Amino acid sequence: MTTVESPDASLRAAIAELEWYHTMELAPGVETPGWHDTRPIVAELPLPASLAGKRCLDVGTFDGFWAFEMERRGADEVVAIDILDPHEWDWPVGSKAETIADIGRRKGTGRGFEIAKRALGSSVQRLERSVYDVDEAELGRFDVVYLGSLLVHLRDPVRALERLRTVCGGTLIVVDGIDLALSLLLPTLPVATLDARGRPWWWYPNQAGLRRMIEAGGFEVVEPPRRLFMPPGAGQPVAPRHPRLLATREGRKALVIALRGDPHAAVVARPA
Repeated sequence: MTTVESPDASLRAAIAELEWYHTMELAPGVETPGWHDTRPIVAELPLPASLAGKRCLDVGTFDGFWAFEMERRGADEVVAIDILDPHEWDWPVGSKAETIADIGRRKGTGRGFEIAKRALGSSVQRLERSVYDVDEAELGRFDVVYLGSLLVHLRDPVRALERLRTVCGGTLIVVDGIDLALSLLLPTLPVATLDARGRPWWWYPNQAGLRRMIEAGGFEVVEPPRRLFMPPGAGQPVAPRHPRLLATREGRKALVIALRGDPHAAVVARPA
């Protein structure tokens, strides 16, 4: 007798082949082991409950969680953009080939998005496009632009925001990583730390710095930065909670992630 594999078994097998960035339930009881589990913070974000009649853009979509969420909220059309080839990311000079290959493998040439799209029966259109190359003549204008956890990976975040201003006809929602210590110590002075050490992690601003970046990109901030913590998912190894982590900056950040999640801030803006 021939055994026919169930749809759930086939989906689980496809999920198991990849490293995932987003945690998503693609079928009842079938979840992706994401690096982050953004589901607990959805209610904290300033994303309208209904996007009916809206045209939306998800920038740096990765596995597509936010694109699918905007579609679920009734958006008329959702376009998602990303760069699938890791060699085209903003790498610091001297980045090692093995590091590029290792981090690039997480992207999986975008297969996670395709698996999720099929499983969810989604109509989201994904385009391979850099945020630096966003063009109104090609893409048109959008009522809502969602920019999540991407600015920290860009050499020139202000330039990226300038490009998004050309296609944003309504609301920009930015949710990005911040330097928690600088946010607490210097709440009003716009500052940032610079990583750029062999991987595409660049600027970590404090909350005031994130706001200033957005303003410098040609936007007016409607709702100031609201701090939140991005929970780790099943695919992210979490450091053991040990006092020795307090000895270094990286250790303190690892401890915060283990206890609360990755420090982010959410900002709502519109073209100035």
